Amino acid sequence: MSYMLLIHEPVGQRATRTEAEGRAAYAAMQAFGEGLAAEGKLKAVESLAGLSSAVRVSQAGGHPQVLDGPFAEAKEMIGGFFLLKNVGREEAIAIAQRCPAAQWATVEVRPLAPCFDESQA
Repeated sequence: MSYMLLIHEPVGQRATRTEAEGRAAYAAMQAFGEGLAAEGKLKAVESLAGLSSAVRVSQAGGHPQVLDGPFAEAKEMIGGFFLLKNVGREEAIAIAQRCPAAQWATVEVRPLAPCFDESQA
């Protein structure tokens, strides 16, 4: 089965790090991803830019609305993800527990499933 690990970071946290601290955190995450790839459990991984470059698109009353970031109401942001393959729920949770980001963020574990499949809810 496939699971996604979503990294929920506090907004503004990246700005509190020195460049060296940011590079060290990024290197730890890269090493973690490389280890998962070597185990054959990684389907995809990406780091995401901060909220200042984000755009939200919605349809209100049939009219498209575009809102540029940053978003004042946001308390956290998705900082990146790991898409796992060939793992079960317990293994996905165990992998999330050893993710370096769990030291400074929340790692959400979610199975992939069609939006109409409530058995995964």
